[in-house]
Amino acid sequence: MITDDIAAFLGAVRPKSALIGLDLGTKTIGLAVSDTSRTVATPYETLRRTKFGKDAEALIKVLNDRAIGGIVLGLPMNMDGSEGARCQSTRAFARNLAPLCQLPITFWDERLSTVAAERALLEADTSRKRRAEVIDHVAASYILQGVLDRIGYMGRNP
Repeated sequence: MITDDIAAFLGAVRPKSALIGLDLGTKTIGLAVSDTSRTVATPYETLRRTKFGKDAEALIKVLNDRAIGGIVLGLPMNMDGSEGARCQSTRAFARNLAPLCQLPITFWDERLSTVAAERALLEADTSRKRRAEVIDHVAASYILQGVLDRIGYMGRNP
C-alpha cells in the first residue's frame, strides 16, 4: 500500500512496530528508524546506491533486521510546493519497492530537511568529513521525526 494520507498509512502499520525514514539521493539512501512507541527518530545508516535490485536487497535486510512496520519516504518537493522530476523518481522507487516488502509506504515533504540536518551538525561542531558521512541519515531522521510528530498530534487531536 502506497499513500499520501498519514492516517491511512498509520492504520495499515502493524501495532508496536518501528518505522523507517528514507532520504533518497542519487548516490545514497539515508536511513533513520523510530522506536516502537513511534516518538523518536534516530539516524541509522547511509546506503550507497548502485542498482535498484541491490539497493532494495540492502534495504529489505534492514527492514527485516529491525522489524520495521512502515516506510516513510522523503518527498523532494519544489520550494513552490509543486512536484518535479525528483518527486517522480521517489514515487517510482516506492512503486518498485512496494511489491518486494509488503509494507505500507507514505511520503513526507522533505523540503529543507538536509538544510536543517546540516545546521544541526554545524552547531554540534561536526567536522566537514564527518558531516559528509552522516548528513543523509541525519536528514532521514528529520523526515521521519516530522511524521512521528504528526502521528503524535493526530493522537491528541483525532
